[in-house]
Amino acid sequence: MNKLAPVITLDGPSGSGKGTIAALLAKQLDWNLLDSGAVYRVLACAAKRQGVALDDEERLVDVALKLGVHFQNHRVWLEGDDVTAEVRLETTGMAASTLAVLPKVRAALLQRQRDFQQSPGLVADGRDMGTVVFPQAHLKIFLNASPEERARRRHLQLKGQGVDVNLTSLLDEIKARDERDSQRAVAPLKPAMDAIQVDTTALSIEQVLKLIMDEVRHRRLI
Repeated sequence: MNKLAPVITLDGPSGSGKGTIAALLAKQLDWNLLDSGAVYRVLACAAKRQGVALDDEERLVDVALKLGVHFQNHRVWLEGDDVTAEVRLETTGMAASTLAVLPKVRAALLQRQRDFQQSPGLVADGRDMGTVVFPQAHLKIFLNASPEERARRRHLQLKGQGVDVNLTSLLDEIKARDERDSQRAVAPLKPAMDAIQVDTTALSIEQVLKLIMDEVRHRRLI
């Protein structure tokens, strides 16, 4: 691993706060940011645009290898189009979770994610960043929260975006996704052996960020 490009991984289920924390951490450190979940979501969007079925592994690999995705100013771009809103839809998230279990698809996107490791450093947000993508990361964090709290957070987020969604349905979707992600054969959702586990259920964003920054300083990553 390039010593000039340290990596901090933040893994955990949807609604655990990792996306918000990762963005704030990258901004505070002035490091690069990888939203790995968005990569899979962008692939789901690209597949939909091209009429590729989510179980057509060979064609999905072809789409993945040619995927024109980049992140800039907290926006997600696909082939020059701003798809930020589309990738955050619940339907897109479910589609991404479905194609993420396909081994050849994961392999096609693996190196693309690793290419984000550049100086001065990288904050990588996802589900298998510390276990598969960056197993030698300098600091690994695994965030979690109760399904009820995660559903509540997502409900508030969607309401803030003007999206009317049922809280009970959200909770059911989160539990179903947790089960699918944790039991999949390829890169299941689980903490790395050397990850610091943090339950964010009763913690504020500021408290979680401080906890991680304290560890960053302790390990002299800055």
